[in-house]
Amino acid sequence: MIVTYLEGIDMSDRDADGTGQPASGQIVRVTPRAAVEAARQDLEAFESLMLSSIDRLGLPTEGIIVDVRERERLLRNAEDALDKLNDEQRGRASYISKMMMAASVGLFDAALTYLWDETISELRKRVAAFDVEYFFDLAEPDPTKRRGLRTPEDLPKLDDSKLMEAASKIQLISDVGYKQLDHIRYMRNHASSAHPTEVSLSGLSLVAWLETCIREVITLPHGTVVAEIGRLLHNIKTKRMAQSEVDIAAASFDNLPPDQADNLAAGLFGIYNPPDASPDAQDNIRKLWPELWPYVDEDKRIDFGVKLARFRANGDTDRATRARELLDLVDGTAYLADTERMAELSQALDDLITTHESWNNFANEPSAARRLQALAGRHGQVPNGFNTTYVRQLVYVFLTNGHGASWAADPIYKDLISKFDTVQAGIALRTFTDSAISSRLQHALSKEKWGELLDLIEPKLTGRRDRTLLDTVRKFNGTPDQLILDSEIKRQLGLRKTRSGKP
Repeated sequence: MIVTYLEGIDMSDRDADGTGQPASGQIVRVTPRAAVEAARQDLEAFESLMLSSIDRLGLPTEGIIVDVRERERLLRNAEDALDKLNDEQRGRASYISKMMMAASVGLFDAALTYLWDETISELRKRVAAFDVEYFFDLAEPDPTKRRGLRTPEDLPKLDDSKLMEAASKIQLISDVGYKQLDHIRYMRNHASSAHPTEVSLSGLSLVAWLETCIREVITLPHGTVVAEIGRLLHNIKTKRMAQSEVDIAAASFDNLPPDQADNLAAGLFGIYNPPDASPDAQDNIRKLWPELWPYVDEDKRIDFGVKLARFRANGDTDRATRARELLDLVDGTAYLADTERMAELSQALDDLITTHESWNNFANEPSAARRLQALAGRHGQVPNGFNTTYVRQLVYVFLTNGHGASWAADPIYKDLISKFDTVQAGIALRTFTDSAISSRLQHALSKEKWGELLDLIEPKLTGRRDRTLLDTVRKFNGTPDQLILDSEIKRQLGLRKTRSGKP
């Protein structure tokens, strides 16, 4: 018989005859301990019934479900995590319901899959409620791929890693939240029912991940800057802004964090150049663009020149013309460097990252790496303005996905890194400040590859500040993903801040 689980009922109240049965009209209460015991009996009875049925069918029963005690831990602690959800959020959390059902019968790998589905579903809703076109401009730098991304219905076309990274850029999730979610994504890819796995999950781990997803995505409020950018983008696209409104918006640019100024510039660039851009929106941007330009970082300015070259390379004359209009508006011709080569390098890096983050990357990655190697040339030189992007993305793939290394691509990465000049080596030393790389450094294999990177670039670091920072990084007692939190390292990075305030 399956015991009914009634939370909060105290079975110690008995009728006067001592039979243990409640008298007519008597309220029956069960203590929490009795409730947990009742739940355990339910789980054990259901488990016994199902395993017997499976065994009669001749199917394996060993290692199929998680121990009852682990399920008890999850059920006992899940309520605290769910307390953060309001009634409306609970009412739409169907994947969390599926997670709880899967976990209750011992299928923790399936529970993790459902939890991740709920998280991604909620993250897409946050993006759609903000400004989806602005989001796509940041999430997909390739103009060709960007054309197919316009409405909220296109969000599933982005893989989860790009969705999270772009959401982090515009602070729809926090930097810390991005790291935590990236770890859950890794576990989902390697320990859930989405893929074959032998990894065991615990009830407390699932509860902790549930709490993280609720705190960092479902219930995270929009920050002030995010809200202001959202209102500005809405006004730009829906009406002709009066000069007084333009002046107020321009005055607010001084308070933008450097990365948000870069993101807003990318958003305005994306609104301005499509063939169907409205005349009012373009007029608004022509007024705002010169006001925002002084706050845009050099790397982002160069990126606009690269996009222009890619428009031309793809035969997209209209977009290229509009992109040139924006650069001419701020005397930005200096950012039209070796455009053809930079466009090809940018495309090669995008293709390499896409291959690296796709299935069967170990087999497909070498060809993409060889193309990049050919474009970099015998001496590994790239246009100076492309150094930061080139170095950071090369380090990103060299550190592996944390699960394994592409044995044929790894020597190519080492060859390219060995050709770094002193400037590129200094950039590589500081790549732990990049959120995507810092998140990757949580994994054991990536930590090992980080040590190899330091060995490769050490002979190239000739400047006193670079040598001092390298020594501090090597002596750091924590894990490399925590380097950016060290006060001494922060102080040394401050010595090399750029005009925009970025290390």
